[in-house]
Amino acid sequence: MIYTTEVQHMCPVAKGAYHGPAPIPEEGKWVQAKEIKDISGFTHGVGWCAPQQGACKLTLNIKNGIIEEALVETLGCSGMTHSAAMASEILIGKTILEALNTDLVCDAINTAMRELFLQIVYGRSQSAFSEDGLAVGASLEDLGKGLRSQVGTMFATKEKGPRYLEMAEGYCSKVALNKDNEIIGYEFINFGKMMDFIKKGDEPAEALKKATGHYGQWDAAVKYIDPRKE
Repeated sequence: MIYTTEVQHMCPVAKGAYHGPAPIPEEGKWVQAKEIKDISGFTHGVGWCAPQQGACKLTLNIKNGIIEEALVETLGCSGMTHSAAMASEILIGKTILEALNTDLVCDAINTAMRELFLQIVYGRSQSAFSEDGLAVGASLEDLGKGLRSQVGTMFATKEKGPRYLEMAEGYCSKVALNKDNEIIGYEFINFGKMMDFIKKGDEPAEALKKATGHYGQWDAAVKYIDPRKE
């Protein structure tokens, strides 16, 4: 340790009582976090890339400072899907400090990791008040049956109005309109369920039929349109 001349000539003054860091809530306990291994929690965060053309939702389950589970969901950029594949291999088994200082390939994923780090070390995790936290694998519950990300995709123009393309339930195949050409419902295909039916032996046409549903005032519509073509 090197001290400047000014400091070397100072007389020592005793420091007062040391109370340690403020405790943060972690998995149902109050913890004075002093080292990375003191951090545990389950949380989500969102990141974006420099040109802001894509976004990443990152979910981590951290136990004793180690990333035990990672869910990487990306949107808006084709290259991000491949970056997410690499990040899923890179993240697990690392400490959160290692992960913060590791190139996760994509700007958006790196930004999401930064946001999660801040949440988790400040005690703002989703499992802050859940005793013993969440089991490893908990992030899959967000995906639901079929294990597919929930995505909303809507397109609209002033001239032609809105088009529902993808809802939480799935791919929008038809949009229902009333007599005033207002949207009052839609038909959707749940691709996750459809693939499960096919894997169980159903013919594709039958699987498609079983995975198709309707929302809203579907039966009251006077017109049905394909939102991608009409």
